[in-house]
Amino acid sequence: MLQSIQRTYWPLALTTLGLVFCLTTKTDWLTSLTVVSGVACVSLIAIGKRLGYLVGLVSSVTYAWIAYQNGLFGEVGLNIFFYLPTGIIGYFMWANHEADGTVKMQRLASSQRLWLVLGSVLSTVVLGFVLQTIPGQNSPFVDAATNVLSIIATLLMMWRFAEQWWLYVALNVLTVSLWTIRYFADGYAADMMIFLWLIYLINSVFGLVSWARGAADNEEEASRI
Repeated sequence: MLQSIQRTYWPLALTTLGLVFCLTTKTDWLTSLTVVSGVACVSLIAIGKRLGYLVGLVSSVTYAWIAYQNGLFGEVGLNIFFYLPTGIIGYFMWANHEADGTVKMQRLASSQRLWLVLGSVLSTVVLGFVLQTIPGQNSPFVDAATNVLSIIATLLMMWRFAEQWWLYVALNVLTVSLWTIRYFADGYAADMMIFLWLIYLINSVFGLVSWARGAADNEEEASRI
């Protein structure tokens, strides 16, 4: 019963929080749209609803523009060239693995988790050196880490693995740090981006618990078949 209530009201509560904050702080329309669509997207994904993918297409475009204004070119490329196409692909991939309107969740094996960690660290280092060569690039290694974690977590999400949320927790902590740096450098809309990523962090903890339960339930159900 409690889990059913959480699934019903979690996206509504979190999105309303984002909207009220934008209205009370008199945030400009572009930033407000980024916050509201972004929060709606991740909160829907946290309860296994594929509608989140479509809502996320909006936030990808608007967030990319804000990142561009702040010289975070890795974030720009990530949202335009990765999140947009994977948002469409992920929507249709989940359609084949739903039960009662919710995606069927699963977990990685222990050995797969080890490779996941090693691959994430190596990719971050390589991308950090690449971003460092771009004129005007700010915080290249932090930007690299957020990009790598975003890509891997998104792929895990598309394939319905609960471990995505561990990466999202780390990603959200790093991205809050990234936007905090931009805030002290008087970056455009940096204060609202800090708020947005703090909401993402709260949601990622919720998603971690929700998907762990969902994956365990699916494993238990499969063992009875």
